[in-house]
Amino acid sequence: MAESGTLIVRYFAAAAEAAGRDEETVEFTGTVASLKELLVELHGASMERVLRAGSFLIGGVVSRDDTLPVAGRVDVLPPFAGG
Repeated sequence: MAESGTLIVRYFAAAAEAAGRDEETVEFTGTVASLKELLVELHGASMERVLRAGSFLIGGVVSRDDTLPVAGRVDVLPPFAGG
């Protein structure tokens, strides 16, 4: 399990492509909104595009609520197309 202040971020599909990796560990304490800012700072405009329409899996629940606190592990999910 991650230490306090250490966040495991897992990326899927377009989010992984934007990050250039499937997973990374970052020093972080805060909300979804501040995590988005950090991820854009780390990975640039392509990550910003993914985050505009994507969502996060936090504690097993998919959310787009920017006010939620984030700790431990979060999954970055790009928008998925239906079919």
